[in-house]
Amino acid sequence: MIFLGSASPRRAKLLSQIGVTYRVVVADIDETPEPGEPAEFYVLRVALEKAEAVLAQSRDGRLVLPVLAADTSVVVDGGILGKPRDQTEAMAMLACLSGRTHLVLTAVALVGPGAKGARASRLSVNKVRFRVISEAERLAYWRTGEPLGKAGGYAIQGRAAVFVEHLEGSFSAVMGLPLFETVELLAEFGINVCDSWGEWARAGN
Repeated sequence: MIFLGSASPRRAKLLSQIGVTYRVVVADIDETPEPGEPAEFYVLRVALEKAEAVLAQSRDGRLVLPVLAADTSVVVDGGILGKPRDQTEAMAMLACLSGRTHLVLTAVALVGPGAKGARASRLSVNKVRFRVISEAERLAYWRTGEPLGKAGGYAIQGRAAVFVEHLEGSFSAVMGLPLFETVELLAEFGINVCDSWGEWARAGN
């Protein structure tokens, strides 16, 4: 059992997929990039700050479970594409990604229980190439509702999968949680994911 410092249903689904039990505890933080901050540093910083913010929600910092958090950014020409606020921004992002290769950076951080618990993080760097997307397709995709709340204005696990010409890296990381790196971090904190699979199977999952 861990605390998941994210309200993302995609991250929750991915943890459930590998048999990790969790409790969602979310803390709001300022996710504004610092001036001149490289995208790699940004996602690592924000993931760690999310985890530490959940830890700080306890009155004395004595959570009894580790806190896992993650952050994902879509990067084009060194610039970060955040979550579109409206149709105009979503359409512009999709137009920017059309026919091009972009980076998807996902950082995952784990903070141990206690005010002075251990802290560790990992970064997954992935390349995604979109085919050319027509204006009509971009508009149709906007109308599905998927672009809202998604970094870069798309969800690879949803209808936007039809735009993906090539993926180099981790599918789960592009979704929002790199499972390989997540399992590595959990192992560092003494949590072996595979150990729980027997009990998980006996429960009928």
